[in-house]
Amino acid sequence: MTDVLDLAKRLMAAPSVTPATGEVFDALEAMLAPLGFEVTRFTRGEGAAGTPEAPVENLFAIRRGPEASRHLAFAGHLDVVPPGGGWTSEAFEPEVRGELLYGRGAVDMKGAIACMVDAAAQVPADAGTISFIITGDEEGPALHGTRALIDFMREQGHQPDLCLVGEPTSVNRLGDMMKIGRRGSVNIWLEVQGTQGHVAYPHLADNPIPRLVAMLADLDALVLDEGTDWFQPSNLEVTEIDVPNDAHNVIPAVAKARISIRFNDLHSGATLSEKVGEIAEKHGGSALPIISGEPFLTPPGAFSDTIAAAVKAETGVDPEPSTTGGTSDARFLRSVCPVIEFGLVNATMHKTNEAVAVEDLAALGRIYARIARDVLAGQA
Repeated sequence: MTDVLDLAKRLMAAPSVTPATGEVFDALEAMLAPLGFEVTRFTRGEGAAGTPEAPVENLFAIRRGPEASRHLAFAGHLDVVPPGGGWTSEAFEPEVRGELLYGRGAVDMKGAIACMVDAAAQVPADAGTISFIITGDEEGPALHGTRALIDFMREQGHQPDLCLVGEPTSVNRLGDMMKIGRRGSVNIWLEVQGTQGHVAYPHLADNPIPRLVAMLADLDALVLDEGTDWFQPSNLEVTEIDVPNDAHNVIPAVAKARISIRFNDLHSGATLSEKVGEIAEKHGGSALPIISGEPFLTPPGAFSDTIAAAVKAETGVDPEPSTTGGTSDARFLRSVCPVIEFGLVNATMHKTNEAVAVEDLAALGRIYARIARDVLAGQA
């Protein structure tokens, strides 16, 4: 058997600011190999550090059950956001104070991965197949992480029946929320070209700012939808306005802006990009979209019921199925099999003095073990 607190500490003690490589993967492999997992590690990306193409390490581990047995995948990430300053203790020197374990990654999401390892140790190998889909690039560009793992799984013929992602979904207490879907995300860079000139001679110039302002007003006035049964309304937000101009008496040559749209399953990234492009063109501008994820929904059913029953058994809480919040790597994994996210309380994720309740780690390990046993037994 394993000590889930010790597992969490070992992972948290390995610095792994995104993109993660090396030591933290060594630590996870050392945990999984004694449990009978076949571990494969590989690196994708060939760019310089600090660029989207920087190398990213990934890990896939599998412990095969009997022939034709069910297959549950645990998925998550070992990379973390930079710790920043102001910590009471060192961010990568995990420390228990009172009832809490402090350190970067405590809840997002090294703590949950430790609970997954603990769960695998509690489930007999002959119960079925368990795999780990672990990336070092969820907090970054996500170009060479889970998508590369999915390519590897398809090449090797690894096909999970269900996937559980350990993102910190709980809000006020462990078990009060699971994510059965997420909205999509698209960022669009807008640009209006003009002609630079002296402010005293506007007839000799073409000011792009009024056209950009009119474009943004049209975009801000859009009502994309009123929401659906499972998704909140889609929202469009202006996130940046930039007019490169160092002089007070010069009409600028260009005006730029960026918008971000989080959208439900009434839309796709392509249709929204086309709509924004048409508005930009109407005002003499251009639009460059980058779609980072499409919406997905795993409708309530046997899988969510299994998770809810495990949570109820260990905590007495009925988890709320939700699609709120930002994006996660579940947006990629949904192309492999049905996926649901469930994990620790998210109140301190990405914050100074990130912390998890020690008892929550123990409880989540038991919850994950219940889920695994029930899924592998065909109850989901």
